[in-house]
Amino acid sequence: MSRTQATFARLAAEGRKALIPYVTAGDPYADITVELMHGLVEAGADVIELGVPFSDPMADGPVIQRASERALLKRIGTSDVLAMVRRFRETDGRTPVVLMGYANPVECYGPDRFVDDAKAAGVDGVLIVDYPPQECEAFAARLRAADMDAIFLLAPTSTDARMAEVGRIATGYVYYVSLKGVTGAGHLDTDAVARMVPRIRAQVNVPVGVGFGIRDAETAVAVARVSDAVVIGSRIIGLIENEPRERVVPVAAGFVREIRAALDTLQGVTA
Repeated sequence: MSRTQATFARLAAEGRKALIPYVTAGDPYADITVELMHGLVEAGADVIELGVPFSDPMADGPVIQRASERALLKRIGTSDVLAMVRRFRETDGRTPVVLMGYANPVECYGPDRFVDDAKAAGVDGVLIVDYPPQECEAFAARLRAADMDAIFLLAPTSTDARMAEVGRIATGYVYYVSLKGVTGAGHLDTDAVARMVPRIRAQVNVPVGVGFGIRDAETAVAVARVSDAVVIGSRIIGLIENEPRERVVPVAAGFVREIRAALDTLQGVTA
């Protein structure tokens, strides 16, 4: 059982919802990521999604695009991201870390080498936005063999057949993109999320996390009522992108702590 699977099992036994913040490695300061990850965990994060900077993050809106651009200007690459996870693991052996990114950096690094080095660093799961499930079965199998999870996106436009295809090879959790469009865009329709999640559950046997468009405690609670996890990225990036270094961790942790407190009001509520 991977760390991610164990975390979701523990939360389910406790009747609690998972809180998954996303941050881009190397942003807004090259040397702050590990400190920021620890701060998010102390504030109540259950899983950390760590973005691998990429020059053309097609699924991301302007906020996360800017974060990638800032990190790339600091010359943060895949090896640097893995080094950050290794440093995080020096003092945190419990919190799952999921790398989220795009195929190009993985292909340039070499998929087999990437899996080996990610495992050695302490990574628990990988979400590659532009790896469709039908084209990465071998990669997913390699991850599973290393006790890491292959995590996939589902969208409002996903058909039942697509969900079943994802359900066949996904482990850890699936990430339901609650909006049509890019990260940080649009108005979250929680009623539409409530209608979609049962369809997803009928096709997959792993927890369902929901992200895109979650910006405050109210929307987080509304989504968590019908799902297993809440994923928040653009809002956190937007809060910290212009902060001085000494304010980055307190600001991000303060926001996550507020969301954690709101989600814990749902303890015992089953989706």
